[in-house]
Amino acid sequence: MSITYLEAIREAQYEALRSDPSVFLYGQDIATFGGAFKATKNLSREFPNRVFDSPISEDAMIGMAVGAAVEGARPIVEMQFADFSSIGFNQIINQAATLYWRTNVPCPITIRMPSGGTAGSGPFHSQSMEAIYAHYPGLVIVTPATVEDAYWMLLDSVEINDPVVFCEHKFLYYHLKADRIGDRELPIGKARIARPGRHATIVTYSAMVHEALRAAEELQLDGYQIEVVDLRSVKPMDTDTILASVARTGRLLALGEAFPWGGVTAEIIARVTTEGFHLLDAPPMRLNSKDTPIPYHPNLWKAHRPTTATIAAALRTLLRH
Repeated sequence: MSITYLEAIREAQYEALRSDPSVFLYGQDIATFGGAFKATKNLSREFPNRVFDSPISEDAMIGMAVGAAVEGARPIVEMQFADFSSIGFNQIINQAATLYWRTNVPCPITIRMPSGGTAGSGPFHSQSMEAIYAHYPGLVIVTPATVEDAYWMLLDSVEINDPVVFCEHKFLYYHLKADRIGDRELPIGKARIARPGRHATIVTYSAMVHEALRAAEELQLDGYQIEVVDLRSVKPMDTDTILASVARTGRLLALGEAFPWGGVTAEIIARVTTEGFHLLDAPPMRLNSKDTPIPYHPNLWKAHRPTTATIAAALRTLLRH
């Protein structure tokens, strides 16, 4: 029996509630309704008085979670969509992120952010916010790309004493399945080699890992072996694994679904050119979604974001250099 990415997130929350009485869930319509994507379905029945519906105020939601964390709780807050977290931006970056540094009191909250695009979701329900939050010290930014990581990294996030922004990709909820949840293998902050190679490196995260793997399969037909690095978390970022991969291949494509300006892909290239310029045999490239609001129409959305075809084309350009 297989388990989906979404089911893994639900199971992780179940396990967190079961194993730690200080954990509770908070979010809009998450109790009786089970949340916008049913990530908390039946959990309020299993754990009465520990799964709470919140007001429609992201600012109030995060503020309450910070206060609860100060008193020793470990809240998991569900944003209906990552886009809406901007309403709670002040609480996240000015309160949660700085609390320990101001007061020596930890702030162990986990903010689940359904991130990224799906066909027909449009500009208000498709954004990838990870680079915005990664800009601020004090926050941990997690971007799981596999069913196993969705489960284990959520449990790890709850155990961390820092506030964690958990960017779970909506497109993977039902599209990604695994036969089972394996054992915990890597900690947060450690990247994994999703596919070994020797001609070029793709560094990416979240749903783009799967587009990158498909592009690598396509390039293999031309005799190229493309290495794919799954960051797993963008802050902390595993620079050592990135540099080791570039040392093997000599070429770098930084890939992300988010907007290009000042994003994670820019940070990857900055680190490689600063710390590993001598490893490069070609100028590094990056590929992101277009620098425009995300379109509603499914065909426009497909043209807006990186796809297997556009990644393969970028790789061919990189390999020709």
